[in-house]
Amino acid sequence: MTLDDLRTFIAVCRAGSLSAVARDLSCTQSAVSQHVKRLERELGVSLLERHARGVVPTSAGRILQAAASDGIGGIDLAVRRLREQVRGEGGTVRITTGATSVRHFMAEAVVDFRDRYPHVSLEFQTMSSSRSCFDALAADDLDLAWITLGEPVRGIEQRPVVELPWVLAVRADDPLAGRPRVEPAELAAAQLITPPEGSTSRGRLDACLGELDVVLPTVTSAADWDTAALLAELGLGRAVVPLLPGWRACGPGGLRLVPVPELPPLSVGWAVRRWDALSPLAHAFADTVAGHCGLLGPDQGASRAARV
Repeated sequence: MTLDDLRTFIAVCRAGSLSAVARDLSCTQSAVSQHVKRLERELGVSLLERHARGVVPTSAGRILQAAASDGIGGIDLAVRRLREQVRGEGGTVRITTGATSVRHFMAEAVVDFRDRYPHVSLEFQTMSSSRSCFDALAADDLDLAWITLGEPVRGIEQRPVVELPWVLAVRADDPLAGRPRVEPAELAAAQLITPPEGSTSRGRLDACLGELDVVLPTVTSAADWDTAALLAELGLGRAVVPLLPGWRACGPGGLRLVPVPELPPLSVGWAVRRWDALSPLAHAFADTVAGHCGLLGPDQGASRAARV
């Protein structure tokens, strides 16, 4: 088997389609299929199951995908660092994260890092969820992923950086706007805007409410917290969101953030393949972000209702 065979197989597993990978690689679907068949012949097992809408890895395929993603990711990282050394470049730090994370958690850290390392490039790859960040980190040439921390993931090390208390974002004319706090049971009676089903933050929220015997009603979901707050401002409901540091300076006006202190805070932070294999520059960027998040303080001022 070759590295190209393994790269192509990983791409097929991620895309769920031979034709999609063929388009990305500017080759024929038959050429993509030959890479997979070569692996299957050498290993003596079937790696993909064909369905009407595409392909999915078999149990054997999932084992190979996980191992190959870890190995190729490490090789790509090593090759990139060696090439940068040969060319005498300052280097590059590659980060994957959600669409609004840079604004809320990294803006000052990016400026600080650039001042200290003016010849180092920062590259950001935007993903729609923590799960997508995990997949990209495992399969691509990335250094760091900024995520909502969840259950352990094979081949990924997670490190918490900051805890975000939950708040209820309501319009200024909402009856709850002047309250010092909201009880979890009150959420069941509200028209809510929450993170989408299947997201890490929604899973954490549902688990916490489940322990309190609170079941959320049918809700509107938003893929990112800024959008949830905006929908609340537009009157579509009340948004259950973590208290984000970036809202202090650039959040939408006309909202109040009322604490829900009985809900345990949501942990966010870094994920990497291996901390001990991380480049010094990636370590420096991760530490810079963590240092600036540490300046937020333990409660980020969330002990009282706040204007966004």
